[in-house]
Amino acid sequence: MSIRFTAKARRGMVAMTVATGLAIGVAGCGGGGSDDKKPETSASASKGSGSEPSAQEGQSDDPLAELRGPDGLNLKITSAERDAGGFVTVNAELKNDGSKDAVLSSQLTGNETEIMKNGQSFGGASLVDSKGKKRYYVLRDTDGRPLTTTGVQTIKGGDSVPIFMQFPAPPAGASEVTFQLPTFPSATIQISG
Repeated sequence: MSIRFTAKARRGMVAMTVATGLAIGVAGCGGGGSDDKKPETSASASKGSGSEPSAQEGQSDDPLAELRGPDGLNLKITSAERDAGGFVTVNAELKNDGSKDAVLSSQLTGNETEIMKNGQSFGGASLVDSKGKKRYYVLRDTDGRPLTTTGVQTIKGGDSVPIFMQFPAPPAGASEVTFQLPTFPSATIQISG
Protein backbone atom coordinates (compact mmCIF):
# COMPACT_ATOMS: atom_id res chain seq x y z
CA MET A 1 0.00 0.00 0.00
CA SER A 2 2.87 2.42 0.72
CA ILE A 3 4.25 1.98 -2.82
CA ARG A 4 0.85 2.90 -4.28
CA PHE A 5 0.62 5.95 -1.99
CA THR A 6 4.16 7.00 -2.92
CA ALA A 7 3.39 6.69 -6.64
CA LYS A 8 0.20 8.76 -6.28
CA ALA A 9 2.02 11.40 -4.24
CA ARG A 10 4.85 11.54 -6.77
CA ARG A 11 2.37 11.98 -9.68
CA GLY A 12 0.59 14.70 -7.72
CA MET A 13 3.87 16.54 -7.11
CA VAL A 14 4.81 16.31 -10.80
CA ALA A 15 1.39 17.64 -11.83
CA MET A 16 1.66 20.47 -9.30
CA THR A 17 5.19 21.32 -10.48
CA VAL A 18 4.11 21.40 -14.13
CA ALA A 19 1.06 23.55 -13.32
CA THR A 20 3.18 25.94 -11.25
CA GLY A 21 5.83 26.14 -13.98
CA LEU A 22 3.22 26.88 -16.63
CA ALA A 23 1.59 29.55 -14.45
CA ILE A 24 4.96 31.19 -13.78
CA GLY A 25 5.88 30.96 -17.48
CA VAL A 26 2.62 32.63 -18.49
CA ALA A 27 3.10 35.33 -15.85
CA GLY A 28 6.75 35.84 -16.84
CA CYS A 29 5.94 36.11 -20.54
CA GLY A 30 2.84 38.22 -20.07
CA GLY A 31 4.67 41.53 -20.48
CA GLY A 32 2.73 43.88 -18.25
CA GLY A 33 4.71 46.48 -16.42
CA SER A 34 3.66 50.02 -15.67
CA ASP A 35 5.70 51.73 -18.36
CA ASP A 36 3.47 54.40 -19.89
CA LYS A 37 5.67 54.75 -22.97
CA LYS A 38 4.41 53.13 -26.15
CA PRO A 39 7.00 51.17 -28.12
CA GLU A 40 8.13 52.94 -31.25
CA THR A 41 7.76 51.17 -34.56
CA SER A 42 11.09 50.71 -36.20
CA ALA A 43 12.00 50.09 -39.80
CA SER A 44 14.05 47.08 -38.75
CA ALA A 45 11.06 45.19 -37.35
CA SER A 46 10.57 41.58 -38.30
CA LYS A 47 9.19 40.93 -41.76
CA GLY A 48 6.82 38.30 -40.37
CA SER A 49 3.05 38.20 -40.73
CA GLY A 50 2.64 41.22 -38.47
CA SER A 51 -0.04 39.59 -36.35
CA GLU A 52 2.36 38.08 -33.84
CA PRO A 53 2.91 40.26 -30.74
CA SER A 54 6.49 41.09 -29.87
CA ALA A 55 7.91 39.66 -26.63
CA GLN A 56 9.41 43.08 -25.96
CA GLU A 57 6.25 45.20 -26.21
CA GLY A 58 6.21 48.07 -23.73
CA GLN A 59 9.92 47.86 -22.97
CA SER A 60 12.58 50.53 -23.26
CA ASP A 61 14.22 51.19 -26.61
CA ASP A 62 17.66 51.28 -24.96
CA PRO A 63 19.05 47.73 -24.79
CA LEU A 64 20.80 46.42 -21.69
CA ALA A 65 23.47 44.98 -23.97
CA GLU A 66 24.13 44.45 -27.65
CA LEU A 67 26.23 41.45 -28.70
CA ARG A 68 27.62 40.78 -32.16
CA GLY A 69 27.77 37.12 -33.08
CA PRO A 70 28.78 35.13 -36.15
CA ASP A 71 27.25 35.53 -39.64
CA GLY A 72 25.95 39.06 -39.03
CA LEU A 73 23.82 38.09 -36.02
CA ASN A 74 23.14 40.82 -33.49
CA LEU A 75 21.62 39.99 -30.07
CA LYS A 76 20.00 42.97 -28.38
CA ILE A 77 19.08 42.22 -24.75
CA THR A 78 16.07 44.40 -23.98
CA SER A 79 15.21 43.35 -20.41
CA ALA A 80 16.17 41.11 -17.51
CA GLU A 81 13.34 41.06 -14.98
CA ARG A 82 13.18 39.31 -11.64
CA ASP A 83 9.70 38.11 -10.64
CA ALA A 84 8.23 37.23 -7.26
CA GLY A 85 8.40 33.50 -8.05
CA GLY A 86 12.20 33.47 -7.92
CA PHE A 87 12.92 33.59 -11.64
CA VAL A 88 14.70 35.98 -14.01
CA THR A 89 13.36 36.31 -17.55
CA VAL A 90 15.76 37.73 -20.13
CA ASN A 91 14.08 39.12 -23.25
CA ALA A 92 16.06 39.88 -26.37
CA GLU A 93 15.85 40.41 -30.10
CA LEU A 94 18.06 38.37 -32.41
CA LYS A 95 18.55 40.13 -35.73
CA ASN A 96 20.36 39.08 -38.88
CA ASP A 97 22.15 42.23 -40.05
CA GLY A 98 23.55 40.36 -43.04
CA SER A 99 21.98 39.99 -46.48
CA LYS A 100 22.12 36.18 -46.54
CA ASP A 101 20.13 33.76 -44.40
CA ALA A 102 21.92 32.94 -41.13
CA VAL A 103 21.77 29.37 -39.85
CA LEU A 104 21.91 29.33 -36.05
CA SER A 105 24.67 27.25 -34.52
CA SER A 106 23.71 24.15 -32.59
CA GLN A 107 26.10 25.44 -29.91
CA LEU A 108 23.36 27.87 -28.81
CA THR A 109 21.44 24.85 -27.48
CA GLY A 110 24.29 23.91 -25.17
CA ASN A 111 25.88 20.53 -24.69
CA GLU A 112 23.60 18.92 -22.12
CA THR A 113 22.02 15.76 -23.52
CA GLU A 114 18.67 16.47 -21.87
CA ILE A 115 18.34 19.84 -23.62
CA MET A 116 19.85 18.73 -26.94
CA LYS A 117 17.23 16.02 -27.41
CA ASN A 118 14.52 18.73 -27.45
CA GLY A 119 15.80 20.46 -30.60
CA GLN A 120 17.22 23.90 -31.36
CA SER A 121 16.92 26.36 -28.47
CA PHE A 122 18.88 28.96 -26.51
CA GLY A 123 19.42 26.45 -23.67
CA GLY A 124 23.17 27.07 -23.65
CA ALA A 125 22.70 30.53 -22.11
CA SER A 126 23.73 31.25 -18.54
CA LEU A 127 23.90 34.07 -16.02
CA VAL A 128 27.00 34.43 -13.85
CA ASP A 129 26.89 36.13 -10.46
CA SER A 130 30.56 37.02 -9.92
CA LYS A 131 30.07 38.25 -6.36
CA GLY A 132 28.14 35.15 -5.29
CA LYS A 133 30.43 32.94 -7.41
CA LYS A 134 27.50 31.08 -9.00
CA ARG A 135 26.39 30.28 -12.53
CA TYR A 136 22.67 30.01 -13.34
CA TYR A 137 21.59 27.87 -16.30
CA VAL A 138 18.35 28.09 -18.30
CA LEU A 139 15.51 26.42 -16.41
CA ARG A 140 13.95 23.19 -17.66
CA ASP A 141 10.48 21.75 -17.26
CA THR A 142 9.87 18.25 -15.89
CA ASP A 143 10.38 16.76 -19.37
CA GLY A 144 13.78 18.40 -19.74
CA ARG A 145 12.63 21.06 -22.23
CA PRO A 146 14.41 24.39 -21.73
CA LEU A 147 12.31 27.41 -20.71
CA THR A 148 13.49 29.46 -23.65
CA THR A 149 12.52 30.21 -27.23
CA THR A 150 12.83 27.02 -29.29
CA GLY A 151 12.67 26.02 -32.94
CA VAL A 152 14.51 29.01 -34.45
CA GLN A 153 16.96 27.49 -36.92
CA THR A 154 17.49 30.22 -39.52
CA ILE A 155 16.91 33.96 -39.73
CA LYS A 156 16.55 35.58 -43.13
CA GLY A 157 18.74 38.56 -43.98
CA GLY A 158 17.35 41.71 -42.34
CA ASP A 159 14.81 39.81 -40.20
CA SER A 160 14.68 39.69 -36.42
CA VAL A 161 13.18 37.25 -33.93
CA PRO A 162 12.10 38.00 -30.35
CA ILE A 163 13.54 35.47 -27.90
CA PHE A 164 13.42 34.82 -24.16
CA MET A 165 15.34 32.73 -21.64
CA GLN A 166 14.27 32.02 -18.06
CA PHE A 167 16.75 31.41 -15.22
CA PRO A 168 16.62 30.86 -11.46
CA ALA A 169 17.00 34.27 -9.80
CA PRO A 170 20.25 35.14 -8.06
CA PRO A 171 19.91 36.50 -4.49
CA ALA A 172 18.05 39.83 -4.23
CA GLY A 173 21.30 41.73 -3.65
CA ALA A 174 22.77 40.52 -6.94
CA SER A 175 21.44 42.92 -9.55
CA GLU A 176 24.44 42.85 -11.90
CA VAL A 177 25.21 39.58 -13.69
CA THR A 178 27.16 38.47 -16.73
CA PHE A 179 25.04 37.05 -19.57
CA GLN A 180 26.70 34.31 -21.61
CA LEU A 181 25.50 32.62 -24.81
CA PRO A 182 27.72 30.32 -26.91
CA THR A 183 29.17 31.96 -30.07
CA PHE A 184 28.46 35.47 -28.65
CA PRO A 185 30.67 37.60 -26.41
CA SER A 186 29.71 37.94 -22.72
CA ALA A 187 27.98 41.07 -21.45
CA THR A 188 27.22 42.55 -18.04
CA ILE A 189 23.50 43.28 -17.60
CA GLN A 190 21.33 44.73 -14.81
CA ILE A 191 18.42 42.72 -13.40
CA SER A 192 15.35 44.81 -12.60
CA GLY A 193 12.60 44.00 -10.13
